[in-house]
Amino acid sequence: MKIGAITIGQAPRTDVTADIMDIFEGQAELVQAGGLDGLTREEIAAFQPEEGDYVLVSRLTDGTSVTFAERYILPRLKEAVDEMEEKGCKLIMFFCTGKFPDTLTSKRIPLIYPCDILERLVPLMTKKSHIICMTPSPLQLAQTEDKWRQYVDKVTSIAASPYGAWEDLEKAAEQAKDTEADLIVLDCIGYTQEMKRMFEEKTGKMVVLPRTLLARVVAELTDLKKRG
Repeated sequence: MKIGAITIGQAPRTDVTADIMDIFEGQAELVQAGGLDGLTREEIAAFQPEEGDYVLVSRLTDGTSVTFAERYILPRLKEAVDEMEEKGCKLIMFFCTGKFPDTLTSKRIPLIYPCDILERLVPLMTKKSHIICMTPSPLQLAQTEDKWRQYVDKVTSIAASPYGAWEDLEKAAEQAKDTEADLIVLDCIGYTQEMKRMFEEKTGKMVVLPRTLLARVVAELTDLKKRG
């Protein structure tokens, strides 16, 4: 079965697929595309966010990360959606937890956004209605808090990039440990299962990892096990 996977950065996202393909048990063929595919660093540098922009962070194929404004890549993402429709994908999953405009849709197949899944499940998973939200960049702290305050009473946002130094993530975990929140949301598709385990061990709190949550929802929707 063909399943589309769109990243806002560059495809293929081998870092993400390393954590999710076992969930599909070898029964899915991923068709990948990215909003920054084919662009040089100089071209991407022109996408720097300005005041008022919705800020995104993602990974390039060389393993480094970039920060850019959402508005620059929306037409490129729409092209990727159209291409995956033509290639016969059963559905498309989005390798990003950000919020996108309603105009970014598919005419014929479902487009599964991690943010839609998280917004519905996270309020059910926190008894205190107080979450810690991990986000890659300090530029995203305010927009992260604004988003999550629609769904929980209190948000403590902490910036530590999944594409940066491991020591920064450990420091973030120590900071999270001292809060009263009972749930940590790793609010970027770049956070890994290894990072999730570290946050669980260092904080003693429950941790939500979007990439595996997304893959399990997609596997359920497509009944992959029944088709194997």
